[in-house]
Amino acid sequence: MDDEKRQQDDWANSRKNRLPSFTEVLSRRTRPPVDLFMFYLFLQREGAEDILDFWLDVQQHENLCRAYFKDVRKSGRTIKEDWPQYWDYARRRGSIYGTVVGLNGDGGGTKRSTASTGEMLSEHDKRNLAALDNEEKAGYGGRSTSPRPNTAAGHSEHTRVASASPVDGLDNPPRSSTPFSLSGRTPTLFNLRRASRAPTVIPRSAAISRLDLIASAERIFYRYLSPAGNTVNSPENHEIYLPPALRIHSFPLSSSQEPKSQTELALMAQIPDIFHAQKEYCFRAMEQDAFPRFLRSKAFGNLTPISALVRLIAGLIVLWIGLAAAFSLIFLDVQPKSKRFFLFIPFFLAVLFLISHQYELDPILVFFGQSETTPFRTLTIREPYVKKLLMGRAIWVSVLVTAFMTALTLLFWAVPGHRL
Repeated sequence: MDDEKRQQDDWANSRKNRLPSFTEVLSRRTRPPVDLFMFYLFLQREGAEDILDFWLDVQQHENLCRAYFKDVRKSGRTIKEDWPQYWDYARRRGSIYGTVVGLNGDGGGTKRSTASTGEMLSEHDKRNLAALDNEEKAGYGGRSTSPRPNTAAGHSEHTRVASASPVDGLDNPPRSSTPFSLSGRTPTLFNLRRASRAPTVIPRSAAISRLDLIASAERIFYRYLSPAGNTVNSPENHEIYLPPALRIHSFPLSSSQEPKSQTELALMAQIPDIFHAQKEYCFRAMEQDAFPRFLRSKAFGNLTPISALVRLIAGLIVLWIGLAAAFSLIFLDVQPKSKRFFLFIPFFLAVLFLISHQYELDPILVFFGQSETTPFRTLTIREPYVKKLLMGRAIWVSVLVTAFMTALTLLFWAVPGHRL
């Protein structure tokens, strides 16, 4: 516990002068307002939370596989004795669990090839994946995605992306040119109410079996990868976007019965690694697209879009009231003239609301250490560097508000009165 606490303190100290990385957010090392909870809410506003649910579910699936392998080793057996088909598959094609299962470099290593997808692929699929592999070796060959990160949360540096899925680049074209047209729903400002379906705890009431691994993979397939029209196995299906070379079009195993034939046993050997390539793609998509916008939204502002819009409307209304009052005082020639100084109240509120909308930042909330989660609901800002950034921007916004308010008040004070 002391080592874990010391490591967390080191992470916190290293972020005092920088924004957190995407890996740190996914591994829950960051604090509000740039933590995983806030990132999930940000994706919900864009209607793209399913990609994060998928990543979290696959992470849990891989943790379940690691737990199974560790249980086997603790029982005194080797993986080769317990699951020879997987051992042979991992030795020949590589696996992300190489350290856990005891593989070493001279026996195939832990790296996986994107062309080694096993018996699930047809010859047409293999040709497509070979083309994809050539693109990766050539520096992605002009593909829209940029190089993958060196590591993903929870994985070692030697892990490579591997595709373990059937593909069909002709019969099933992409539905969207961007990875965030995922859920088939139109993103709106109001679709914030669906909670995450991703589990956070692996139940361990009994020893993990291989059927549990199949059930975990089966659930992920029917929830995120099965075509959206297939509602028989998963009524809550939300098919995410994947490029053709990473799509899985069928799940040939069933968690209701043990595989018996050699073909089924060979397919089951791919279950631990089956979604890793798709998970890595989703990681890169979120890191390159949504995460930078999330940081801009939460590290440089503290308002939600709805709240900022409400401030724009309120600011325009209050500005109209202030100008109407100012012109009334002038054209009615109200005396004494010092009464016009009370115009600073509507001018202050109007300018505050309008500039808060422009910067998506409310300086009053920042001075109280608050950032909005959902419209008009806040939490305390705890990330040190974000707090410093927001405080600096809040001071600048306050200076602007004071300057505009003073200018408007003095302008209408200085104009001579003239009763009409």
